[in-house]
Amino acid sequence: MNAATARHILDTIGTMYPDAHCELNHDNAFELTIAVLLSAQCSDQMVNKVTADLFQKYKTPEDYLAVPIEELEQDIRRIGLYRNKAKHIHNLCRILIDQYGGEIPSEHDQLVKLPGVGRKTANVVVSTAFNVPAIAVDTHVERVSKRLGFAGWDDSVLEVEKKLLKRVPRDEWSLTHHRLIFFGRYHCKAQNPQCQVCPLLDVCREGKKRMKTSLIRKDKERRA
Repeated sequence: MNAATARHILDTIGTMYPDAHCELNHDNAFELTIAVLLSAQCSDQMVNKVTADLFQKYKTPEDYLAVPIEELEQDIRRIGLYRNKAKHIHNLCRILIDQYGGEIPSEHDQLVKLPGVGRKTANVVVSTAFNVPAIAVDTHVERVSKRLGFAGWDDSVLEVEKKLLKRVPRDEWSLTHHRLIFFGRYHCKAQNPQCQVCPLLDVCREGKKRMKTSLIRKDKERRA
C-alpha cells in the first residue's frame, strides 16, 4: 500500500465517522480497565448494560475485594466467561492495592502485567484514559485492516498493529483506532459488509471479490 492510498482510506473513514469514540461507558481509568476486560468476546452493548449497575456498586478496588468472588460472578453473569473474568478482576484489584496505591498504572508495560489485561486492553486504556497515542487491534480493526490491505490475510494481531503504526501518522493513532472500530462495527461487518455502497470499494480486496461473486451469481440466476 502506498502513502496516497493509505491517506485516502483514512480520510474517507474519517469523513464517515468523524466523532468515533470509545463506546464503553466509564468515568475513570479504573472503570475503563474493568469494562475493557469484560468486553473480551462480548459486545460493548452488553458490557454497558452490566456495568450500569456494577459501577454503582463497586467504586474502588477495595469494593471488589470486600465481597466473595461468587457475588461478583453473579453481578457479571450475563457476560461471557464471567467466572474467569471475576477471578481476573479480584486478582487485578489486589495487585492495584498492593503495588500501585489502588490506581491504574499509566504505563503500557505495567498494564499488560495485570490479570486479564492483554496488549489490546492496555492500548485502549493508555489511549483513552491517558491520551497516549496507540492503536488497539480488536476483531473489527483486524478485519478491516486485512480487507483494505493495511495488513496481510495471515498476519497475526501483533503484525496488524505494527503495520498500522507504520502507515498511520502517530498523531492519528488513537482516533484511527476508534474510526476503524466504527467502520467495522457499523459498515464493514463480518457477515454482511455494505460493499455495494462502500466509498472504499475501489481499494478493498474483499469488497471487489464479494461484488464480483454477487454479479456472477445474479448473471447465472438471470440465465436460468
